[in-house]
Amino acid sequence: MGRVNLRIGSVVFDHANYDAENDVLYLRVGAPEDGEGETTPEGHVIRFAPGTSRIVGLTMLGPRRILEREGRLVVTIPEAVETTPDELADALAAV
Repeated sequence: MGRVNLRIGSVVFDHANYDAENDVLYLRVGAPEDGEGETTPEGHVIRFAPGTSRIVGLTMLGPRRILEREGRLVVTIPEAVETTPDELADALAAV
């Protein structure tokens, strides 16, 4: 997993792993820890520290495809925020 400094909304993710074959981007905050997953309205999965609202991870499904098609990607975490191809470039390169 590669180190990044990627801000999406108010959350700064510092680790990224991109599965290019399946177009899935795994983002993490800090050291690996258990999380409770919640699907966003866009179909991504946010992981929260158990029993809290603290985000510990985000799994983005089809980010490259979405960015190529729409030029932006929206994620509700919990407010809807959008990111651009430039903002995700380092994370998508973290294979």
